[in-house]
Amino acid sequence: MEEIEFKKVHDPHHNIKMAASTIIDTPSPCVWVRGPVIVGAGPSGLAAAACLKNLGVPSLILEQANCIASLWQFKTYDRLRLHLPKKFCQLPLLPFPVEFSTYPTKEQFLTYLELYAKNFDLKPVFNETVVSAVFDSGCGFWRVKTKVTEYNCRWLIVATGENGVEVIPKFDGMNEFNGPIVHTSSYKSGEVFKNKRVLVVGCGNSGMEVCLDLCNFKAFPSLVVRDSLHVLPQEMFGISTFGLSMWLLKWFPVRIVDQLLLFVSHILFGDTSRLGLNRPKLGPLELKGISGKTPVLDVGTLAKIKTGDIKVYPGIKRLACNIVEFVDGRTEKFDAIVLATGYKSNVPTWLKDTTLFSEKDGFPKKKFPEGWKGEHGLYAVGFTKRGLLGTSTDALTVAEDIARQWNYDGRCEFLEGLTTSIVS
Repeated sequence: MEEIEFKKVHDPHHNIKMAASTIIDTPSPCVWVRGPVIVGAGPSGLAAAACLKNLGVPSLILEQANCIASLWQFKTYDRLRLHLPKKFCQLPLLPFPVEFSTYPTKEQFLTYLELYAKNFDLKPVFNETVVSAVFDSGCGFWRVKTKVTEYNCRWLIVATGENGVEVIPKFDGMNEFNGPIVHTSSYKSGEVFKNKRVLVVGCGNSGMEVCLDLCNFKAFPSLVVRDSLHVLPQEMFGISTFGLSMWLLKWFPVRIVDQLLLFVSHILFGDTSRLGLNRPKLGPLELKGISGKTPVLDVGTLAKIKTGDIKVYPGIKRLACNIVEFVDGRTEKFDAIVLATGYKSNVPTWLKDTTLFSEKDGFPKKKFPEGWKGEHGLYAVGFTKRGLLGTSTDALTVAEDIARQWNYDGRCEFLEGLTTSIVS
């Protein structure tokens, strides 16, 4: 084994790890990491590293892309803005610049992340794809393997987030469709779809906004809505709906707040079921807490649905040539299909541990506010289904927990050295 780097691990297991290096049967170069290894250099990974550094704990970030926040850099559409005010989206220890919009643009958010990394001197190791991570119980450390290197560490923080890989649904006749079928990860703007009939599959915030974008570029969009959903105004009484909800929850139970949100939404939007948008039986906040399903915050799409500029259809039954048949028997011609079907976690493909994460969906088995800590120094940041605010909470909690262990181990080493000096 060629050892390209060696750093003394700042914990009591140092001597064990030294001995273990002689039995690791991998041809990969081996790197001992002083502090946690963080997988992912998106907002979650950056926040975790910054919080650790603020508490005096070093870390190493591994990122498969060649930049930070690669999802935001390469897989988001041009008109994207944060749907919540910036004060609810800032990462720990550094607010957004005051001159940024209340709802920052994609470019502003990326600028903020670059400032964040620079401010805390965070330098991820890029182009490092983690292929496996397993806890070595014999030696007491994690073996994190990339395509070229093995990193050994006492703590492992999974910060790849909820959006690891695109969800691509399968439809009968999908290969027969004549037009392009693209995921929103490849969609930039509606400009290339001008005068085209475009079917958008998926009615979350992305699907709704893509439909609006297509309208603005003079395309003819339609929206597939299979399930019930809550659509709320982005603001109520001049205040962000999210901010208002958080304030009301300090004083009232969830169901009362839900009733108020739905009452105001009905006044502003009317009965959305008449538009093909049926509301769930549970209120928006209660549903979010149970299932993690986020309500849609309307940024203008609903008005286009009311005027008929955006048509609404139920689920797809099959595709054929340029024809789409829906489950209610209707058929319609389309030139292209955009899949706003979201993403899923990719953690089960590389993490060889099932104590914290579910093999089924790649999310922590325990629900918020738990689910951030597993066994043997395994942690999760950014899997709460609570957006950037949840990411910040996770990062602070995880960093504080690791820092307590780091400081305790440091005191043990100091006392051990002091005792040795006195005896000698």
